[in-house]
Amino acid sequence: MPRHDPGAFDLARDVAPGLPMALVEQWRASGCTAADARRLLGAHVTTGYSVVSDSAGLTRLSRSLGLLEVLALIDGPKRLLHAYGTAAGGRAVGVWAADNAQMFHPASIGADVLLSALLRTQDEIVRRCRVRIGVGVHHGSFYDLDGGLYGAEADAVEVLAENHTEGGEIAVTEAVAERLPEGHSFVLRRKDVPGVPGGPLRAVYRVLDGPRAAAETASGNGASANGASGEGARYPIPYSAAFYEDLLRLERDPGNTGLAATLAERHLSERTVVLVERGEADAGDRAVDEAVHQVVDGVVDGHGGSEVAILRGLDLSALMRETGRRLLPPEGAVEIKVAGPLAIYLFDEPAPAVRFARDLRTALAEVGMTCRIGVDTGPVLAGWTPAGVWDVAGAPVNLASKMAQDLAPQQAVCLSQAVGAHADLDGFALVRHTVSGVDMTFHLG
Repeated sequence: MPRHDPGAFDLARDVAPGLPMALVEQWRASGCTAADARRLLGAHVTTGYSVVSDSAGLTRLSRSLGLLEVLALIDGPKRLLHAYGTAAGGRAVGVWAADNAQMFHPASIGADVLLSALLRTQDEIVRRCRVRIGVGVHHGSFYDLDGGLYGAEADAVEVLAENHTEGGEIAVTEAVAERLPEGHSFVLRRKDVPGVPGGPLRAVYRVLDGPRAAAETASGNGASANGASGEGARYPIPYSAAFYEDLLRLERDPGNTGLAATLAERHLSERTVVLVERGEADAGDRAVDEAVHQVVDGVVDGHGGSEVAILRGLDLSALMRETGRRLLPPEGAVEIKVAGPLAIYLFDEPAPAVRFARDLRTALAEVGMTCRIGVDTGPVLAGWTPAGVWDVAGAPVNLASKMAQDLAPQQAVCLSQAVGAHADLDGFALVRHTVSGVDMTFHLG
């Protein structure tokens, strides 16, 4: 069985599964000013709690486990978080790909109810799962765009959860702590986080103890003791229904290496992944200019510029999507997703993938946009999700991400050694790096 670096399940992700194209079209048809940005986004403001989780402890486990076994491991915590979260009045945000998960709870939910549910969730994860999660919670205002949460506060709590929490930890912001009832019995301790105090989170606290939600609270929400998930209460899984049923079989029988091998043969296939991270377009457009001038003049209270940035970023992502679709071969290739600054494509063969990567870099440069691209090939899990969109998981996604997002300069195309064996390497140089404790050798051009 092939082994997979844990980063394959920790890909930097956007908060939503796709692009809110209707909003992008409205932005393009407007005057593209800061006032237009406030008007368009004003209809999408929502207030409540963003709860973001990130797995811990995958590094050790994934060194001895295959892809499907790791996916089975991270399913349990996600299922429990969803079960207790929905029981506490929350809803899932986006598609829960990789090991990340996000819930939104309306402002009407008491902070004490939410924290009790999260404490119970962490208890159950410790009792029943081999992987732990860290959780970040913030109460604030967000832009709800096609099921994803956007804005400075949404970004900040994601960074908190992914970069500044440990397995088993619940970290809440000052805005959450302030909403606890007077005389509450939760035990909070101030947590030092780089960049905080200050910024949208103000201060962060660890929840050390407190009352727990009843264990039976989530019994009707897919958190049954045998590990099976209720059909009507599943979190937004990034897999086909058929694959998820097999994943649950593996989760209930974790030591069955024969079953793991059988399912890997059934579900994994050799494919080539192209991962693109876009940069910014040339500065100087009307929206950015006006936002800067209004901030300088004291007209904008700190939000106008960020609102312009949100819509401008979505516009750039839409342009990247349009460009990629124009260049994508009619056969043997598919767009997996374009979300935030990332685009992922899947190819049957390496050679067309390399040509596409180089052509896309050129085409984006022609419209003033920079990018970094990583290409790798190998066994992946790919297919249609219950939401009717494609998704992909596996080591090639991870390696392409590390090359493009962690190591490449702007305007670079990075080819793994496996892909390089099928490509014209004229203009490429062999480079070596160490990232996340992994030695990597690839072609940079």
